[in-house]
Amino acid sequence: SVIGDLNGRRGQIQGQEARGVAVVINAMVPLANMFKYVDNLRSMSQGRAQYTMQFDHYEPVPTAVAQEVQKKYA
Repeated sequence: SVIGDLNGRRGQIQGQEARGVAVVINAMVPLANMFKYVDNLRSMSQGRAQYTMQFDHYEPVPTAVAQEVQKKYA
């Protein structure tokens, strides 16, 4: 499901609402986890879904992610 995929990308679902036959899902997801999302979304929705995103805020990354980045670039 779309919500399951967003959760798997460390997303936090803010809400969802029906608009006609569509469902709008609002979520906060780290930008680093959104690369190639459109491919997965189209696959999950048989090409019918679309998405938009906009910057909201910076936030410290979890310790495990920070350590992984440090190892990669050390």
